[in-house]
Amino acid sequence: MRLLRSTCHPAVNLAEYRYFERIATRAIVLKGDKILLLYTERYDDYTLPGGGVDDGEALLEGFKRELAEETGAKHIRNIEEFGLYEEFRPWYKEDFDAMKMQSYCFRCEIDEQLGETKFEDYEIKNGMKAVWLPISEAIKHNQNTLAESDKKGMSVERELFLLKLIEKELLTTCSYSVG
Repeated sequence: MRLLRSTCHPAVNLAEYRYFERIATRAIVLKGDKILLLYTERYDDYTLPGGGVDDGEALLEGFKRELAEETGAKHIRNIEEFGLYEEFRPWYKEDFDAMKMQSYCFRCEIDEQLGETKFEDYEIKNGMKAVWLPISEAIKHNQNTLAESDKKGMSVERELFLLKLIEKELLTTCSYSVG
């Protein structure tokens, strides 16, 4: 899979820090100029659906599970690689100093009708919900959040980069949509 970007938080010193790896997946589902995203009220940002792959779980199985849990997506099909976003973040627990987060991004098709979500407790507390939004609005919103909010999560920079790349590479030639 192509490497889209590798970033390192300024507080992370890779030469001295002990870090662990977290593998995650991110879903790209398009319908015209709209994209299926998660809005998180706590951080006031939009993110691609996805999350951590469980120990022993295959990458694509984790992808399908996370997409279905967070959006209620049904009949996930025509999955294709888009790219890998890698980031090194500070970790605030005793066992490690940093985390290497690897987000494997895939595009796919799903059925138009979304089913019931299965959010985890913290996702519910954070006010997370699945939404269809024009990608240009999501980009503008996340740019605003990045510039103005003191409660933004570290993921907003990743998501802004990915949304801009998706808009540039997939919107003009997109054949993967809700069907």
